[in-house]
Amino acid sequence: MDSDQLRYYSNKLAYEIDSWDLKVLLENEGNVVVIDARSSQAFAAEHIPGAISLPHRTMNDATTVALDRNALIVTYCDGIGCNASTKGALNMTKLGFRVKELMGGLDWWKRDGHPTAGEAVAAQGDPACGCG
Repeated sequence: MDSDQLRYYSNKLAYEIDSWDLKVLLENEGNVVVIDARSSQAFAAEHIPGAISLPHRTMNDATTVALDRNALIVTYCDGIGCNASTKGALNMTKLGFRVKELMGGLDWWKRDGHPTAGEAVAAQGDPACGCG
């Protein structure tokens, strides 16, 4: 057994979550806080139901004071072409939270058939990238 490879895959699963596993956590009322790390405008247009808007640039002690320190924090952004979720995961980790990043972001969440909420959903529009 290759110990480097074992460590790599163990670490990958420790720091990432896919949309199916997140959906199961949410359905079972797991202690999870889903954070949309994009701009507040992108969040308003479309987001994962139950998520909160906390743009990665605004994450600090003051903006996270009300968050449950025992919860799993899951950050996301638009998807593979956006790194707001990675920046958010880094920021939240620096602030002392237990964090995972949603693989594929909102794009893969929708591709897996999970619902979204927001103004674009109501209007059936396509929100612009809010990676900013």
